[in-house]
Amino acid sequence: MMDLLKPSIDFVFKRIFGVEENKDVLLDFLNAVFESANEPGVTEIEILNPYLDKTTVYDKMSVLDIKARTASGTLINIEIQLRDQQDMEKRSLYYWARMYGSQLVQGEIYRSLCRTVTINILGFNYIDNDRYHNTFHLREDNTGLILTDDIEIHMIELQKLREIAVGQERKLVRWTLFLLGSAREKLEELAMEEPAIKKALTTLEFLSQDREARELYEARQKAIHDWNSNIQGAREAGERKKASEVAQRLLRKGVPIEDVAELTELSVGEIEQLQRDQTH
Repeated sequence: MMDLLKPSIDFVFKRIFGVEENKDVLLDFLNAVFESANEPGVTEIEILNPYLDKTTVYDKMSVLDIKARTASGTLINIEIQLRDQQDMEKRSLYYWARMYGSQLVQGEIYRSLCRTVTINILGFNYIDNDRYHNTFHLREDNTGLILTDDIEIHMIELQKLREIAVGQERKLVRWTLFLLGSAREKLEELAMEEPAIKKALTTLEFLSQDREARELYEARQKAIHDWNSNIQGAREAGERKKASEVAQRLLRKGVPIEDVAELTELSVGEIEQLQRDQTH
């Protein structure tokens, strides 16, 4: 039996939730998110970007998000991020602001702006608490009074669900287990409980057996891996450069080589080379 693709890879996630034929699957997932946040559900949605350009799969910087609009005009953006780039709160605000501001055309009044919701599904722990689902609004500090419900940001952290004891009575828990790529037996159990998850699993099984989809999946994974490797390499290069600059300052102050090496985590040989460079 062929291994299933990981539904948490953004390419697969969009192919499951972001296409017209699975609009009911997306609707069920959204209502699970809103139910978890104790908010009313929605009955109808329109997917605003249902098409997936294959060239974007190979572009490591492309964002394979899902944009949707409810019958009441609420705009929703869903993005899945597996690795921490240490900018999630700013990234969320940026994409929320772009989507919120895009509603206005020249001459329209601000009152016509509709509520905009961002849902971030994270493959890493980011919020400093043990809740796997956190919801943020714009509130007054002392009273908790909401200034406006136009801004709403959800953070769903997949890994936290593995770390806490939680039942499956909530629909979002079941969807989170699906996105975690649980064992096939578990996915089949979830599918028996939820018709929408059954349809999502059927789509996942089809994608996993489709040669072109698997090739695009592997290409997307490679693009993401290359991007993360480049970012990590740049960070490490920046850290080494900073360590070298600190070591040079310490050497000029007469700090012993062994102490400089310990403080900067550079090798004694590297420190000695820096010292020789300073004397020439």
